[in-house]
Amino acid sequence: MSKSVSVEELKAKAKELRIKILQTAKSAGSGHFGGSLSSADIFTALYFKYLNVDSKKPSMPERDKFVLSKGHAALAYVPCLAMKGFVPMESLESFNHYDSAYGMHPDAAKISGCDASTGSLGHGLSLGVGMALGDRYQNLKTKVVVLMGDGEQNEGSVWEAAMAASHFKLNNLIAIVDRNQFSIDGNTEEIMSLEPLDKKYEAFGFKTIGCNGNDMSELDKALAEAWTEKEKPVCIIAKTEKGFGVKRFQGTVEWHYGAMDIEMYKEALADIEAL
Repeated sequence: MSKSVSVEELKAKAKELRIKILQTAKSAGSGHFGGSLSSADIFTALYFKYLNVDSKKPSMPERDKFVLSKGHAALAYVPCLAMKGFVPMESLESFNHYDSAYGMHPDAAKISGCDASTGSLGHGLSLGVGMALGDRYQNLKTKVVVLMGDGEQNEGSVWEAAMAASHFKLNNLIAIVDRNQFSIDGNTEEIMSLEPLDKKYEAFGFKTIGCNGNDMSELDKALAEAWTEKEKPVCIIAKTEKGFGVKRFQGTVEWHYGAMDIEMYKEALADIEAL
C-alpha cells in the first residue's frame, strides 16, 4: 500500500481511466459501459494505492491478488492494467477484436497481471477464498481482493464461499460489492431483493464497511479500514451509480451494454472531462 498517494491524485487517475474506457469501447465497437464506469474508482484506488503488485514481476509470490468476479467489467480492468504498465497501452485498440488477448471477459492465460479468468458470475469469491487459503499456507503476508457485482449476489455459490471465508477466518480476504443497483435484467431490488446486504454479510461472519464507491475520499477510508482488519474477512459494500460519469449512461439498465456512435462518444468524453 502506497500511503503517499493523495485522494486528488486518485481522482485524476480515475478520470483518466474513464476516458480510457470510452476510447477502448470505441475501438471495440461496443462494451459493458454501466458496470465498468461504476467501478472505475474502485479499480483506481486498488491499483494506484492499495494493491502490492509490480508490472515487472507480475507473478511474484508475495503480490496481492485481485479477482474480477464481475468479469464483464474487463472494459475497465484491462485499461487499468495498461495504465499500471502490465500491458501495452496501444494494445487496447485490439480489445474484443479477432485474435486479441482481450475479450469482453478477462483471460488470465493471455493478460499479464490478471490472476483469474472470469465472466461466469458467482465464482469469484470462491476463487478468492482458495487464493487466500493458499497464501496463508505459504505464510505470505498478502491480501486477496474480489470485486463482485450486486446482481451476482443471487448466486448460491457466493454464499457458500462466504461461509468458507468466515469458517477459515480469512482476514487476508477483502470482498467488494459494486452496489450499483442494476444487473443486466434491471433493478436488483425488483428482480431479487438483496437488502439488507450488509447485515447478510455480517451474519455470514464478515466485517462489513459501507461507502460511496464513486466518492474517492469515502472509498479510500473504507479500503484503509479493510486493509487493517486482523480478525475476519471484510466485505465493502460500495454504493455506486451505474454508468457513473456519463449522463446518458447513468442510473439506467439500458447501458449495461451498448454501442456508441461518434456523437455519443464526443458527448460522453465531454461529460468525463467535466468531472
